[in-house]
Amino acid sequence: MKNEFKLALIGLDTSHSIEFTRRMQAPDCPAEQKVNGLKAVTCMRFPTPFQNEDGQDKRQKQLEAWGVKVTGSFDEAVKGCDAILIEINDPAFHLDYFKKCAELGKPMFLDKPLADNIQNGAEIVRIAREKNCKMFSSSSLRFGEAIAKSCKEIPAPLYASVYGPLGIAPAGSSIVWYGVHAFEMLQRILGRGAVSVTSNPTGSGVVAVVEYADRRRGVVELTTGCWVYGGSLRSQDKASAFMVDASMNYTLELREICDFLQNGKMPVELDDTLEIMALLDAAERSFQCGGRTVAVLKK
Repeated sequence: MKNEFKLALIGLDTSHSIEFTRRMQAPDCPAEQKVNGLKAVTCMRFPTPFQNEDGQDKRQKQLEAWGVKVTGSFDEAVKGCDAILIEINDPAFHLDYFKKCAELGKPMFLDKPLADNIQNGAEIVRIAREKNCKMFSSSSLRFGEAIAKSCKEIPAPLYASVYGPLGIAPAGSSIVWYGVHAFEMLQRILGRGAVSVTSNPTGSGVVAVVEYADRRRGVVELTTGCWVYGGSLRSQDKASAFMVDASMNYTLELREICDFLQNGKMPVELDDTLEIMALLDAAERSFQCGGRTVAVLKK
């Protein structure tokens, strides 16, 4: 076991590249947020619609102050690293960069969402299995202490309702890009087996109803301009509600990444991640069809 994993970050169009690095090595990081055992050593930057060059310049300056070498070269970024964090905000780039990283045989974390659509998401999973890649992909919202407590109280819920923000994507689907957080919570609660999704616009966002083959049901509320997460789950005779402490999201996910790299613990199965991608894809298709119920496709 390594005392410290040297990480290459791919992508600088997301605040996650900053926030993860802050918790790994910023001198002023609060002790309760600090995650030991990981160090960002390089970061590859390139243009995407999700962050302008001035914004990336500011992030580069901050990373360099923490000892990270920022480069435009993929080969330079991954040379000598122990593992890779694919931190690209624009999911349309995920498949191409995952293919490049998969050839290196290094462990990987692919930040949310898995891809921009179910076809590309299924291809990522296929490649990961074919090449026996050590990797996982998730939103941080599945790791919160409050949701874990509710799931422990009701381990086999029949119904769940979750809520979260609907950020507006600079390119592609806003449901896929930002709805992933709420759908990740739903899948954490209800597991696999979704068969259909019905998404309808509201004055403040989107409401999606997810039906399961065994008559379970999930509801996902995505709201523009409301930056809180939470939900509730129910059995036939019991209910439990939770609200997410977002201040710990990055730290909790980074701890899972560290445990994954150090000890090989897989925090999320690929089949779970693929189900989330399928839910997002179905939610977007239903929304584009004016709220028609659509099937959940796994490939």
